[in-house]
Amino acid sequence: MAVSKDEVMHVAGLARLGVEAERVPQLVAELNSILAHMDVLQRVNVERVQAAEGVGGLGMPLRPDEGPAVALDRPLSSFAPEIRDGLLLVPRLDTHGDSDPEGEA
Repeated sequence: MAVSKDEVMHVAGLARLGVEAERVPQLVAELNSILAHMDVLQRVNVERVQAAEGVGGLGMPLRPDEGPAVALDRPLSSFAPEIRDGLLLVPRLDTHGDSDPEGEA
């Protein structure tokens, strides 16, 4: 599998990243190098390799989230432009324009 210049630019657009045209060939080469390495790893015969202990879907055991909440040094209203129901409301980014389906920006 290889990545093309058009695919790099498409993904950069989806991620809203400004990629300079002279940087694209380097990104294509780096991504293709990574994918080539992954192809090599896919071909490694691991049939007789013992599985690692403790690795899998179970994950690490977690302790209960206990203890008192840590109080803020300043009230939220001192650094948040607007608060509703304990949540910080922030202005919509200009780059997200009219992405609200209800028409509320």
